[in-house]
Order: sequence, then structure tokens, then C-alpha cells
Amino acid sequence: MSDSRLLNQVFLTFADNFKEHREDLSAVLLTHQKYLWLGSDETSTVERLSLTNTDKFTEHQQFRVAEFINLPAPEDEEIDIEGLAYNDYYLWFVGSHSYKRKKPKPDNTDVKNLKRLAKIESEPNRYLIGRIPLLNGKLLSSCPHPQNSEVQLSAAKLEVTNQGNLLMTALADDPHLGFFVKAAIPGKDNGFDIEGIAIYQDRIFLGLRGPVLRGWAVVLEIELEDFSAGLLTLRQIGAAKEAYKKHFLWLNGLGIRDLCLDGEDLLILAGPTMDLDGPVQIYRWRNGVNLRENVFSNPEFLQEVPYGNRDDHPEGITLFQDVAGVPSLLVVYDSPAKTRLVGDTTVIVDVLELV
Repeated sequence: MSDSRLLNQVFLTFADNFKEHREDLSAVLLTHQKYLWLGSDETSTVERLSLTNTDKFTEHQQFRVAEFINLPAPEDEEIDIEGLAYNDYYLWFVGSHSYKRKKPKPDNTDVKNLKRLAKIESEPNRYLIGRIPLLNGKLLSSCPHPQNSEVQLSAAKLEVTNQGNLLMTALADDPHLGFFVKAAIPGKDNGFDIEGIAIYQDRIFLGLRGPVLRGWAVVLEIELEDFSAGLLTLRQIGAAKEAYKKHFLWLNGLGIRDLCLDGEDLLILAGPTMDLDGPVQIYRWRNGVNLRENVFSNPEFLQEVPYGNRDDHPEGITLFQDVAGVPSLLVVYDSPAKTRLVGDTTVIVDVLELV
């Protein structure tokens, strides 16, 4: 990638209790020109930073998701937040919905590591799709809608089931994705793994890191409606009145690492499904929010995104022109290179020109 695409670098400074998690940022969202919301794939909290200079976000506030939503497992088990979105005074978040395989450890014997590599686990908190009212930069359990006092905004999540949630139950019989769900294939083995959320009107778009099917990436489209206090259910949508719609995208064999709404287009951060450094690319899916289901789309390739050697993995993007003054994206990295770490609590992220 040419240096001209890199417009600026921005310093994110967190409180002491988050310093280790500045290295596992997995979701980012700018709201109200001022607040930067972040998720980590190792916690069950949402972080908020405030713009304090053109290239600095500080004043870290941490919000415990468990304060607003009943978690299916203890709070110390990660939600693995992989996407954040804002719509109509709600902050939405999505967990990975993925199984995970244990990693071999360098100081273990081969015998121990073989056992670790055979161990697959599922964690209930990862199967969360939830919303929390967001007003004036604060998350609230409930409040009246600012523009319609008769409407009450309330925190809620998609109903949990034995399979994870209602979406996973519905997908178990899907002709394209059901095998991956039922076989409990881990996310980093090209298994089912959600890594992006975007919302347009009432339609929620979920980008899948995996599975990628013969080179085609998948976006799921769902609509949720209130079911009971604190719980949401799937609305039947599409021509066949199913629980979800599917869209198939050609991203040069890459999976989706994040989604970002830009008008009626969807910007896509694309990267490998497997445990690889890259390539990482940005695509524009024109009019993506209005396309019919079960069609093959070829989003427009925009640009390459730099990545490191076993570090610097781009994980989240958000529109940044409200701060930068020109069309641009802020990119956050998982496993940032050591050169991005400043002191004990700051990490440097990139602002890329959006072409």
C-alpha cells in the first residue's frame, strides 16, 4: 500500500485496567463526531474513548455489558465482541458465535500440545447479538426515545437457546452453513464466525469471517423484534419468510473481518479466515443494503491494508471523515506491532484515505 493512503495516526489511551487489552481490539465505532466505542475479543465490556485532540482519544470509560443484559454465562467469560453498530439511539454489538480450538503452547511437551490441539470449546457469551440504549454518550438500561416519549428504549439480546441463540438454531439446517454449525468447526478452521455488524433501518447485516465457500464470503441479513422484556426474536423476512437472508460476495477468497455502513453501501474489511497474517483488503459493496437475497455479488475492490508478520492484524474499521475532514477510515489492529504501543496504556491506530 502506498504511504499516500495513510492520512494520519491516532493515539488511543486507556485506563490502567485495560492496558493488556489494547493489544486485542476487535471492533470500533465512531459516534457523534466525538465518541470512539471499542470492543475486545477477550472481555465482556464495551469501551468508550472521547476525542480530546485531532489525533488523540482519551477519557476512557468502561461499560459492563452485564449491567444492561443478562449474560448466559458468568461475566468473566468473554463475549468476544467482533462488531459494533449504531442505529436509532441504540449501540448494537455482536459476539463471534464461534467455536474455538486450544493453541499449542511453546513450553508444553508435544504430548500435552496434541491434547490441546484436539480440544474444542464453545462459550455461551459468544452467542450474543444485543442492543443497549445510547444517549449523549452514555449507555443506559432503558430510557424514553428522545424524539418520541411514548417509545421506551430498552437493552435486549436475541433469545438464547441450547445451540447458542435463535439464529444458530435456524442455521443448523441451512444447506450452505448448517454443516459447519452442526460439526462444531472452530472459527479459525474456516468454521462459522461472525466478525462484523452493520445496521440500515431495521435490517441487520452480519459479516462472516467463515465459512468461505469455494472462495465466496457470506453476509447474513436479519431483522429482530421485541419478544419479551430484555429478549428479541427473529422476524420472518424475505420471499420465503425465513429467519434470515443470505448474500454471497466475491472477496478474492477472503472472509469478512468487519462491516461499516456508508450511506446505502457497505464497506467491507476482508481478511483470511484461517490463522494467516494477510492479505487484508477493503471493498465497497454498492447498494448492499438493498440487494435481494441469494444472489452473487462482486463488491468493488478499493485498497490493500497493511499488515504485519505475526502481528498488526486489521480487525475493525469505522468512518472517520467527521474527525479527519476528508473521506477516511480509522483502522484498529489486533496484536499490534510493538512500535504501536506507547507507554503502558496507549496504542497507535491508522487513519486511511477512503478512495
